[in-house]
Amino acid sequence: MNQKLLALACVGLATLAIAGCKPRAPAEPAAEVAPAVTTAATGETAPPAAEDVPPAVNLPALDRKGFAGTFTGGTSTITLDADGTFGLKDGKATFGGTWTAEADGARIRLDPDSKAEPDRLYAVVGNDEIRPLDEGGQQVDGANALQRETRAD
Repeated sequence: MNQKLLALACVGLATLAIAGCKPRAPAEPAAEVAPAVTTAATGETAPPAAEDVPPAVNLPALDRKGFAGTFTGGTSTITLDADGTFGLKDGKATFGGTWTAEADGARIRLDPDSKAEPDRLYAVVGNDEIRPLDEGGQQVDGANALQRETRAD
C-alpha cells in the first residue's frame, strides 16, 4: 500500500512540475495613440499630424534572405547579401559593411565598415526597387531609384 501511495505522490508532483513549466504567451504591447491637437484660433480639435502617429504594431519584418540581391541605378550598385553584409560602388567609391531593415520594413540602413563613410538610408519601394533617403529619412530630390538586377538562372 505504501508503494502505491508513494508512486501516486510522485506522479502528482511530476504533473505539477510539468504544468508549472509551461511557457506563458507574451502580453500584447499597448499601442500608443497620439493626442488630438486643439487649435488656439478656432478651439476645434484636429486629428494628430501624421508624423505624430506612432508606427503600427506588429508590422511584418523585411525578409533579409528574400530581399537580398543587387540593385543598380545611375552610377550606384548595391549588393545586399542574405547574411546582412553589403557591397556598394558609387561612382569611384567602393566599400562594404552591414545592412539592416528598419523596424517597419519600409527602409534599409547601410552601415559602412569605414566610419569615415556615413550610414546610408534607402526607402523600400517594393521587392525590386529602393530609393535613397537623406539622414532625416526624406526622399532625395533628383536621386536615381535603384532597380533589382534580374538573375540569370
